Amino acid sequence: MVETTGGGPGDGAAEVLDRPLPDGVRRRVVQIVSDGFGGLTVGELPAQLRQYARFAPNRRAKFAGNAMAAALETDPLFRQRIGEKFREAQPELAGALDSGSPPPAADPLDVAAAAYVLRPTDWVKLVTAAGEEAQRADAERADEESRAELERLREELDRAREHTRTETERLRVELDAAKKEAESLHRKLRAAYSDVKRGEAALRKVHAEMEAVRADSHAQVSTAESESRRLKSRLGEAEAALEATRRAAREGRSVEDMRVRLLLDTLLDATQGLRRELALPPVSVRPAETVDAVEPGRMTPKDIAARALSENDPAILDQLLALPQAHLVVDGYNVTKTGYPQMPLEKQRLRLLGQLSQLAAQTGAEVTCVFDGAELAAPVLLAPPRGVRVLFSKAGVTADELIRQLVRAEPPGRPVIVASTDREVADGIAKAGARPVASAVLLKRLS
Repeated sequence: MVETTGGGPGDGAAEVLDRPLPDGVRRRVVQIVSDGFGGLTVGELPAQLRQYARFAPNRRAKFAGNAMAAALETDPLFRQRIGEKFREAQPELAGALDSGSPPPAADPLDVAAAAYVLRPTDWVKLVTAAGEEAQRADAERADEESRAELERLREELDRAREHTRTETERLRVELDAAKKEAESLHRKLRAAYSDVKRGEAALRKVHAEMEAVRADSHAQVSTAESESRRLKSRLGEAEAALEATRRAAREGRSVEDMRVRLLLDTLLDATQGLRRELALPPVSVRPAETVDAVEPGRMTPKDIAARALSENDPAILDQLLALPQAHLVVDGYNVTKTGYPQMPLEKQRLRLLGQLSQLAAQTGAEVTCVFDGAELAAPVLLAPPRGVRVLFSKAGVTADELIRQLVRAEPPGRPVIVASTDREVADGIAKAGARPVASAVLLKRLS
């Protein structure tokens, strides 16, 4: 519908649209305004558009599109200036619109946008026709797209059906193979079941044979016990006969001893008579005087005792470790809790092992450090230092018992030194031939 306001019947400027401007036409109109925008001075621009004067055409169309469309609609002078720029840029299309015969080959949207800017006679019809043409084109394009989508869906459906047929055939083949495999497995299962039955029968036979062997063994054990008792009785009789024989031998030996004593008494009496006859002087040198010792006055027993080392002297430990093939076994937590109990267990271990590594390097002795594994929340990830063997007791075994096992494992005669303040440990290893040393002595030596 076309409305006229205040103009003559042929005045296109008096015509107005009764519907919104189609989107396609609006975009072309904004582009025309943006193209002619750069040819105007700032003073020729409406006030709301002057801030976009320095924008590039693309940025101007993007950010000032709504403002330019509104200014073109409400400002006739601005629309006239844009129209003049458009006539200069496209004189043929502008002349065709003025003559009332737009080019047939021209794009309807371009024609409608040019008519909206130039406002020739019946420009509203041109804009409306362009909108309808654009709608028809959109509808045709949508219809084409729908038909193409339908065709694509049909092709996908055909492919899906073909894939389904192929997959069904493949599954049928796999099902047949699975059935054959199941039949084979059933046959194997029946054969295995038969083997199990035969195995159970053989097992029962073996059990019966074992029972027979066990009964025979019991009989043999009873016979052996009877024979053992008989042999023990004979052994007792032999021991009694041996004791009687020994007693008779002792009685015979006592006679011989008496004869030897008589001969010795005779010899002593003859010696004393010979000494009286020869008048030998008494011996002036006694055997005790031939023994090399310290004479009285030069060193008192107190001085001699002072030369001995105290049990708490670290030099004792050095003397023990200097023995050939010496082995030092350390009760780890007993030593660390004696020396530095305030530290965490991990730092106690690291400090003691570092000092023991230095001691092993200095003395060359074998060093084993034992810790109680019951106090560990988790396995210890520890790289033993050079020269030190690190052992943790197993669950249910204390470090004291592990130390005693280490001492018993050593051959008799090898110097084994155990550093621990635990009296039970010291007494136990002393009985096994090891030398106990107090933890305080080791701590003094390490410091």
